Amino acid sequence: MRVLGFESSCDETGVALVELPAPGETGVPRLLAQALHSQISMHQAYGGVVPELASRDHIRRVLPLSREVLSQAQLGLQDIDVIAYTEGPGLAGALLVGAGVAVSLAAALGKPAVGVHHLEGHLLSPFLSADPPEFPFVALLVSGGHTQLMRVDEVGQYEILGETIDDAAGEAFDKSAKLLGLPYPGGPHLSKLAEQGRADAFELPRPLLHSGKPDFSFAGLKTAVLTQLKKLGEAPTETQRADLAASTQAAIVEVLVKKSLMALKDTGLKRLVVAGGVGANASLRAQLNAACAKRGVRVHYPELSLCTDNGAMIAMAAAMRLQRGMARLSHAGGFGVRPRWDLSAA
Repeated sequence: MRVLGFESSCDETGVALVELPAPGETGVPRLLAQALHSQISMHQAYGGVVPELASRDHIRRVLPLSREVLSQAQLGLQDIDVIAYTEGPGLAGALLVGAGVAVSLAAALGKPAVGVHHLEGHLLSPFLSADPPEFPFVALLVSGGHTQLMRVDEVGQYEILGETIDDAAGEAFDKSAKLLGLPYPGGPHLSKLAEQGRADAFELPRPLLHSGKPDFSFAGLKTAVLTQLKKLGEAPTETQRADLAASTQAAIVEVLVKKSLMALKDTGLKRLVVAGGVGANASLRAQLNAACAKRGVRVHYPELSLCTDNGAMIAMAAAMRLQRGMARLSHAGGFGVRPRWDLSAA
């Protein structure tokens, strides 16, 4: 069985094709082909995502990317069995593009369609890696406006252990980067600047670090960065900016690492999965790897190319639900999107 997946929740248009093992065979679904277009260059002039522009660009990209994926796989539309799409959460207009194309295509082909939770796609994306995890595990989900720790016993069996009470880690990276005058998207630029700085140059807060609970709070960190910049005056040197970037990254990473270790200890599990855009951060990976190695914990990440939004994770999430008979298949041709959608309700 082959699943064609569409992702269009924000500023990436992704299409991918995943194949399930043949009946009677075991193993995880495998990625046959994928194509992705990022809108970063288009939104940079505005310093952030413009929803209307994002939706229009998805419309332009989705069909050419679909043809590219089928060409890579050397397959035709008649070889597709199920069509998956991101149902939510995300930008309403952007979600409607992917959902509309997916459901219309499914209706035209007489195939079923299935809506997928965007965060479940991120959560299961490490199963596409060369070192896929095994259930159960603790997951650190750090994607855009989401920072959560959860216990994952199986597909669809998610228990929230802790989450952010205000800003997410990705927002802390992006907002701090904007204060430092770095271009959009800020997180990767801040991490690059941090390579030139000292992580101990500025004393920044680690909110809720010693709360005894695996919850997060990063709003105060942005305020602390702003305060430090005001102290440095109107024209901080490049060294000062690099030091502040490094200190900011160090604060975020320390909180993420300590809270992850707390969740592992509380659950007694020995496997950690890290997913989402912030999961590509080199400092976070290095510190998690070192800390978990000391405790005999295995850490799994998606491939770097799959940390950002992509169609492969949507097709994979749908395929893993199909494998277990859990997918909510639609044959009627109607559809809707959920800009706000709790993962526990997926």
